[in-house]
Amino acid sequence: MGADFGRGRGSESKFSHWLRRRSKPQQGEVDDTAREALLLAVAEAGMPIAPAAHPIGYRCSCERMGCPTPARHPISFAWQTQSTTDRAQIERWARSQPQANFITATGMIHDVLDVPLSAGTQALERLLAAGIEVGPVARSGDDRMLFFTATRGTPEDEDEWWPCELDCHPETMDAHPGLRWHCRGSYVLLPPARLPGELDVRWVRGPENPLPDPLTLLETLTDACARFVGSAEQSDVDHESVAWPLSR
Repeated sequence: MGADFGRGRGSESKFSHWLRRRSKPQQGEVDDTAREALLLAVAEAGMPIAPAAHPIGYRCSCERMGCPTPARHPISFAWQTQSTTDRAQIERWARSQPQANFITATGMIHDVLDVPLSAGTQALERLLAAGIEVGPVARSGDDRMLFFTATRGTPEDEDEWWPCELDCHPETMDAHPGLRWHCRGSYVLLPPARLPGELDVRWVRGPENPLPDPLTLLETLTDACARFVGSAEQSDVDHESVAWPLSR
């Protein structure tokens, strides 16, 4: 998917033009200068970041046997306190760890609504067609799309509108195949990032886009995810109805 998907109206930043000039990136294509600029753009948008592991072939740089999230997790267990928007610190990390991916800690300034790629693509088209302001959006690997929003914070009426079963912490991601809401205590991998299997994480809409209220996106995203889950379940039923006679 090109970075010009969902081109905004009116004037555009140099960052937006830079994104559109680039063709679909391949693993390792982003050079050190461009990588640093992308990371600093995230920090300038107020989103704190910290270094993460990177792929070594199909393995993770952490060298943990059977790492469950290769190249997708922070380097330090103290990532929540380590995360920062300080330009000098980010430059030091980027230059001293040229292979590292980076994560952004959610729940402080921003949240992330993490959905299946096909559902996210459909939802993004619908949101833009309806004239709804959409913030930064990233494609993660070949299966997920990340919608960056303002954080929900800790509203007094949280129990009235917050479906806590959607709350996604890193250790519970497998339990959320549909919509995952990354907020307090969670994180997501930032573009540009490399993943095992020559996959990557890249911006669809860059961090220069203002963070929207998550509730303005939630209905469209949940509807798209419900359609995605329904299609997957129907596909399983169709497959079983064809395969069952053959197994007798």
